Order: sequence, then structure tokens, then C-alpha cells
Amino acid sequence: MKLQSEFEVPCPCCSAMLVIDTNLRRVVRHAEPPRGDAPELSHAERILAEQAARREALFAKSVESERTRDDDLSRRFEEAMKQAGEEPVTKPTRDFDLD
Repeated sequence: MKLQSEFEVPCPCCSAMLVIDTNLRRVVRHAEPPRGDAPELSHAERILAEQAARREALFAKSVESERTRDDDLSRRFEEAMKQAGEEPVTKPTRDFDLD
């Protein structure tokens, strides 16, 4: 319902329809313009199937990374132990030993 004190103006930036009330001196409501990139309802099933496949692929990837995580960690641990075994054992220097 449009009052006599209201008038419609298209927004120069986004082409939305603005309803302005002259008594209140502000925008009282707006209507967004139709989007050109909105998906069609007939494509909804395909879009949902693609998103489900994407989620499943991401989940499978995370499961695989968790399976190989133990092997990766044990390999890194053995490399660190090997490197620690090759380094000479030295007495750590303390601040008061430098005086």
C-alpha cells in the first residue's frame, strides 16, 4: 500500500526501487532488482548433486590424509632422531658461564 507522502525512485547505483516517505524524510522500503546470475529452479537437483559430490570428495581427501598422518609423523620422528644422533653432544652454555 502506497501512501500519498511516498514516492518511488530507482537507485542510481544498483537499480533497486526505493520508496521514500517525504514526511519522514527517509527510505521506508526498497525492492532489489532481479539478479541475472540466480540459478534456475529446474537446475536445483543438478546443483545439489554437484555440491554433494564436492563435499564427499573433500571428506574422502581428509580421511586419506588422516590415514597417512601416522606414517608421516613417524617418518618425521625417525628423521629427527637420526639427525639428533648425528649431532655431537655438547654441554649447553649458561648465561653466568659467559662471565
